[in-house]
Amino acid sequence: MKYFGTDGIRGKAHDFITRDLSYKVGRSMELLENDLIVIGRDTRESGNMIVENLKRGIFDAGLRVLDLGIVATPILAYYSILKDCHGIMVTASHNPYQDNGIKIFSKGRKTNSEEEKKIENVINSKIVLDNKLHGEELYYENPLSEYFNLYEKFITTSKKKVILDLANGATVKSAKYIFDKITNHVEYIGDKPDGLNINENVGSTHIDNLVEAVVKRKFDVGFSFDGDGDRVLAVDKTGAIIDGDLMIYIIASYLHESNSLKNNTVVLTKMSNLGIIKALEKKGITVVQTKVGDKYVVDALHKLDAIVGGENSGHIINRNLFISGDGVLNAAYMIKIMEDKKSTLGELVGDLEMYPDSLVNLRNIDKSIIKDKELTTLVKTLKTELGHNGKILVRASGTEPLIRISVSAKTEDRMNEVSNIIIEKILTISKERKSIWKNMV
Repeated sequence: MKYFGTDGIRGKAHDFITRDLSYKVGRSMELLENDLIVIGRDTRESGNMIVENLKRGIFDAGLRVLDLGIVATPILAYYSILKDCHGIMVTASHNPYQDNGIKIFSKGRKTNSEEEKKIENVINSKIVLDNKLHGEELYYENPLSEYFNLYEKFITTSKKKVILDLANGATVKSAKYIFDKITNHVEYIGDKPDGLNINENVGSTHIDNLVEAVVKRKFDVGFSFDGDGDRVLAVDKTGAIIDGDLMIYIIASYLHESNSLKNNTVVLTKMSNLGIIKALEKKGITVVQTKVGDKYVVDALHKLDAIVGGENSGHIINRNLFISGDGVLNAAYMIKIMEDKKSTLGELVGDLEMYPDSLVNLRNIDKSIIKDKELTTLVKTLKTELGHNGKILVRASGTEPLIRISVSAKTEDRMNEVSNIIIEKILTISKERKSIWKNMV
């Protein structure tokens, strides 16, 4: 995922940079050896301009382009499989509207490092390509009708009262198209995008609004998506938040009961709660943990020939349904499980004993500190002390200027103690570095 700010989209300098970058990405598609490119975007105001310049580059490469308009990322990924081609999704996911970016897919999967290198070489002008004959634009009337094929084998009608938070984002069409077929008792919030309000106090990064709506208006369940629709979080009728890991636990347990969990393996990340891991293992399910990031989860699923995995952020891959994360698809599958088990989401995770865990984001900190020897030694020591009854993860954000400190332990006091020790060490190292820099200047 490549992000670039669009705060100054109406300003000439920034506008030029964004247009030029978009054009070069489109132009680089020639090197990926496919004559058709599928494009989609979320609801940000900058999206249309970026798409138009991507198309200019694609046309100058002599290729054909199919513009799906505003669609969720998984729909774009699905069409790149359907058309056996590459796809470009213009989105910055859960980020605010001022940001935008590009995700590139190859037959449903994100591009590999070799393909990314080719694209970057064109962006950085290391490779200059000659323009070819002008390409061709194709048109599609309704991509949702074919996308619905993913649902036909499991979709379940329900009398449950459901509310969806669409984040004023890319699921404004697809979520309604699907859930209007599932229940007559569905309502929506965050479904009026204006180009500027994507993820603004709505969506999976602002789930408190959905919690309040579920409890006050007595819904049976609520689902909240991010700006591009590849993530989902849920809210039980009691107001309890059911995150991505909890939903993976529900899916894995459901499949395990019918001997449908391939290789009896689930892939989670190092951010996952120890309580979930121990509960899955108690059921006889093997848990493999990867680095944080859906690409690591997907790689592990392929290597292990497993079918279920994801992140607590709500990025869930259920390869029984689709090879990529899809918020709406997984929300619909949750309804199926609830109906089949005749249970609420809260009841489906009622046997879990969750470990206290915390996540602290330190902003405006030099992200290279995570490699500092003093810090890495301290973290190693604390991990040894916690043993199997705790975990620590200190990492730099891939999209924001911050360091994330995640700690889990058997008691809340121990969790807070370990977290504070690490935070204090990072702040001390940061202060020392600033002091050294100041003296040098």
